[in-house]
Amino acid sequence: MPEPHLNGAYYGPSIPPPSKSYHRPGHGGGSSCCCCNPFSCCCSCIFNCICTCIFQILCTLLIIVAVVGFILWFILRPNKVNFHVADASLTQFDFSTRNNTLYYDLHLNVSIRNPNKRIGIYYDSIEARAFYHGQNFSTTNLNPFYQGHKNTTDLNLVFKGQDSVQLGSDYHEEKDSGVYQIGLKLYMRIRLKFGWIKTKKIKPMIKCDLKVPFKSNGTFERTQCHLDW
Repeated sequence: MPEPHLNGAYYGPSIPPPSKSYHRPGHGGGSSCCCCNPFSCCCSCIFNCICTCIFQILCTLLIIVAVVGFILWFILRPNKVNFHVADASLTQFDFSTRNNTLYYDLHLNVSIRNPNKRIGIYYDSIEARAFYHGQNFSTTNLNPFYQGHKNTTDLNLVFKGQDSVQLGSDYHEEKDSGVYQIGLKLYMRIRLKFGWIKTKKIKPMIKCDLKVPFKSNGTFERTQCHLDW
């Protein structure tokens, strides 16, 4: 059937308007935690803020401590205190195998040098122990004293008496050579003083490894000690 002739504009069927979509909170992707659970979101934000604040505070404290420490170091310029055994005299060192008793008479001169210009040292207590191949055979205590700036102090230690010990072949070998390997340990409690500031008590331990000749069998060599915590 032939199409009729069309005059004028042609109007087709009307286009329906776009359908409105409604988004329901809590469904679908991309929803924020605050829309999903406002309480959980607030807790998370508060926790993040607290962690950030703590981190910033710690960083600030570390920077302050580092700056203060550098300033104190720059002002004080601390130097290590030196300990030496300047002289040693051993006039008796006899071991009796009958009762495992060591008879000894040992004198040591310990020199302490404080090279610091602005730091003084309070020696509140010093306990000196003498060892022979790891065995403590005598102990003596020294009176407390104060050591000023750039000062050298000499300590006279006397170990005299007898003690029960267990000695091996080392003693007989060293007796033949006339030189004994004796250890000295100084257990100290000290405080540092700068101006009117005094530190809390510090407990260092000084260790000295000595080769002490018996009487006139040789000359004692000045021996440096070292810090052993």
